[in-house]
Amino acid sequence: MTDRGHSEGITMSGGGVYSLATIGAKHVIDAATPMVLEAIGSLSLQSVTAGFTLSDMGTADAGTSLSMITRAIDAVRARAPQAPITVIYSDQPRNDFNALIANIYGLGSYESYLERHRAVYPLVSGTSFYKQIVPSETLDIGFSATAMHWLSTKVCNISNHVQAVGAQGEELAAFRQQAHRDWRQILLHRARELKPGGKLVLINFARDEQGRYLGNTDGINMFDTFNQIWLDFLAQGRISRAEYENMTLPQYYNSVEEFSAPLLDASEPVYQAGLRLDHIETRIVKCPYAEAYGEHGDAARFAAEYIPTIRSWNESIFLNGLDSERPLEERQQIIEDYYGTYGTMVRDSPAGHGMDYVHAYTVISKTT
Repeated sequence: MTDRGHSEGITMSGGGVYSLATIGAKHVIDAATPMVLEAIGSLSLQSVTAGFTLSDMGTADAGTSLSMITRAIDAVRARAPQAPITVIYSDQPRNDFNALIANIYGLGSYESYLERHRAVYPLVSGTSFYKQIVPSETLDIGFSATAMHWLSTKVCNISNHVQAVGAQGEELAAFRQQAHRDWRQILLHRARELKPGGKLVLINFARDEQGRYLGNTDGINMFDTFNQIWLDFLAQGRISRAEYENMTLPQYYNSVEEFSAPLLDASEPVYQAGLRLDHIETRIVKCPYAEAYGEHGDAARFAAEYIPTIRSWNESIFLNGLDSERPLEERQQIIEDYYGTYGTMVRDSPAGHGMDYVHAYTVISKTT
C-alpha cells in the first residue's frame, strides 16, 4: 500500500503491477481481516444502519485489499441489510488511480464486490493521510496497511546507508523525530474523521521486540544488500557520492512503544482527542517468494519473482536519486544494472534472501 504525504517523486509501480507483484502485502491484509470484522461487529447497530463508511488509506491500486473490503461489506450487510455503504479509497495524487478504478470495478484481474451488492458507493480521493480525508465524525472504520512508514518529508540524507534502520547519531534522531511528528499528525486527523465509537485498524511496518524488521528476520539483511550494491556502484564510479546519499528512503519503522505512546499518555493531544489503544501486536508474514523457492528449488525463478516486488516500491526513489543532468537513458540503465546485480546475487546464492514482512497490527477506538 502507499501514501507518501508530501514526499516528492515517490510512486508505486503502475498499470496494475503493484498488487500483482506484492502478494505478501495481500497476505498481510488477509491476516488483518479478522480484526476489521471484529471492529465492524463492535459498532453500534444504530451507527451502521444509518450508513457505514470505511476508508482504505494508502490503497495503491486497491488489489491487495479487495478481499478484505468484500468481507467487510458482507459483515455490514449481515448486520444492516439495507444500509448504504461508502468505501473511500485514498492515496497521494501521483497514485495510479486508473489501475485502482479498473480493479474495484472488475475491469482488471479481480472480481468486484459491486457485482454482488447494491447501495455500495466506492469513492476515490487523492488526499494523503497527512490531511483530513473525509468530513468530521463520518467514518466508521479507518483502515491502512503497509503505508504509514513513509514520512511526510525526507528530513535529511543518510550518509552511510539507504534507510533509517542503518542510520546513526543525528541522522537517526532526525528520522525518529519526524516519524513521531508524522504519526501524531496522522492520528489527529483520524480522530476528527471518526464517529464516536469508530475504529482504526492500522497495519504498519515496525521494528519488533527482537529488533526484526522488513527483510531482516533470520536471513540476509535486505536493506544492507540495497546499500552494499549502491556502495559498490559508488566505488566503481557508476554514481557520485551525492547520488548515493540521495538514495535515502524517506521511511521509518516505529517500535510498539513508539506507536503506543500518543495513545496511552493523557497529556498527549492524540489521547485528548479521544483515541485509545485497544490492541497492538507484532507479527511476521513470511516472504511468499522465498517460501515458494523452498518448494520448487528454482533459483532463477525465485530471482525473477522476488526482484519485481522490491522494484515496485523503491524504484522511483532510486531513479530520482540520480543526477537529473544525466541523460534519462543513462539513469534508466543504472537502475536496470542495479536490479540486475541484485537478481544475479539471488540467483547465484539464493539462501537467506527474502522480504519477510514485520508489522504492528493495531486497533484504536474513538471514545464516545
